[in-house]
Amino acid sequence: MKKVNVKFRSVRIKLFLTLSIITILIIALLIVMNSIVLESFYTLSKINTVKQEFQVINNLYNKNDPSVLIQVRRDALANNFDIMIENEDYIVVFSTNENFTNAINQNNDITAHFNIQDEEQQRTIFTRDNYIIRKVESNGLNCILLTGRLDNGYRVYIQIPISAIEESVKISNNLLLIIGLISIIIAGIAASYVSKKFTNQILELNVIANKMSKLDFSQKYQPTDSDDEINELGNSINIMSEKLESTIKQLRSSNNQLERDIEEKSKIDDMRKQFISDVSHELKTPVALIQGYAEGLLENVNADEESRRYYAEVILDESNKMDKLVRQLLELMKLEYGKREFNNQNFDICELIKEVIRKCDVMLKEKQIDDVRFNCDEPIEVYADDFYIDQAFTNYLTNAIKNIKEINGEKYIEIKIKTNKDKVRISVFNTGNNISEENLDRIWGRFYKVDESRNRNDGGSGIGLSLVRAIMNNYNSKYGVENKENGVEFYFEVALGKDKTQE
Repeated sequence: MKKVNVKFRSVRIKLFLTLSIITILIIALLIVMNSIVLESFYTLSKINTVKQEFQVINNLYNKNDPSVLIQVRRDALANNFDIMIENEDYIVVFSTNENFTNAINQNNDITAHFNIQDEEQQRTIFTRDNYIIRKVESNGLNCILLTGRLDNGYRVYIQIPISAIEESVKISNNLLLIIGLISIIIAGIAASYVSKKFTNQILELNVIANKMSKLDFSQKYQPTDSDDEINELGNSINIMSEKLESTIKQLRSSNNQLERDIEEKSKIDDMRKQFISDVSHELKTPVALIQGYAEGLLENVNADEESRRYYAEVILDESNKMDKLVRQLLELMKLEYGKREFNNQNFDICELIKEVIRKCDVMLKEKQIDDVRFNCDEPIEVYADDFYIDQAFTNYLTNAIKNIKEINGEKYIEIKIKTNKDKVRISVFNTGNNISEENLDRIWGRFYKVDESRNRNDGGSGIGLSLVRAIMNNYNSKYGVENKENGVEFYFEVALGKDKTQE
């Protein structure tokens, strides 16, 4: 059963079914239109033909053209007409069919010749002052009959059969069915070829992303000649892989150097161990995001170009941030030892929070969290290093996602921003179990885990909150956690933008 579900989720099967359904609908529409419209169109065409022939005959007689009968005979042969012309004395001056002439002459009432017994059999289609057109039955055939009087007083009878159209409609419908079957076969072949061309590339990207999540950078994407989003994504992953591989090599080199100094400085040894642990912890979330968006592309979650480009941009952005993160973690390790390197500048804290929420969308869906409350209508400028503030807030949000629980029928995360003098307070609340009083201070220590109630089930390393503490201590800003009635709220403060604090 699982294999069947996987097959139906395949892009090839979806594309084949889509093309087949579209083909069937188009053929069905053509058959319906053919059956309904073609006969009416054909009849209308024949009516217009006999009208035009009547006008031609009338114009020829009005001009006293001596070749009138030759022209009429030529038109009759060309259009399969039966034509008879009588003068004012009911004498036949021209006829293309003797049987037709005899039938007209032998019956003063033309309806007798055509076996017309009621209004259903003799239907008037079109009338003018000088002619009338009826749909009649003659010798088992449906015909269009025009009976009219020329300007010179002559009477003219023009008959044309229309029965053949019914057989033509049937043949046309059968042909459309055959064309439909052939189209479905062609659609299947085309779907298989086209989907194979695209899914193979996406599958390759997914394999590379899975290996990268395990820190295996040996496989690289092979670019193609096509200049599309998949190729762009593959190049971005290659760049990210090279940067990560280079960074990991640097880490290994740094690790070897630390090992050589282990006997001399126990402090360096502690920093090395902590640094490796920090890297392992902080790489999990961005690599998981990259893998999630790559799998989204594989599953064809969003088929439109804008969404695919957004996915590619998120993956590239996360790769750049991971490279930056690994480099800056070395500096972050030194924060507690008096070395701070911050790139402080004004930035919009609201936009930063919205971007972090967007990046955590996959985690939110996995935890089935539908209610994330955050309202920020106007930009709020703060002055700090946006990279470290991003890290602090991301740790709070991911911590809330991991530990959220439904309390009293409610399950939500609420993010608030409050401005107080020259500071902005950012808080993240999640419904769930309270933290025991004895652990409220301990959770800020490195690698500390609260048994079962906090991050054991989610495999957290216990470094996230210690990073927040280090960042806030370097800014001399307040941070902390408070138990609420139905959950827990974490907070930290950051300075307002320079222009606002000066005012």
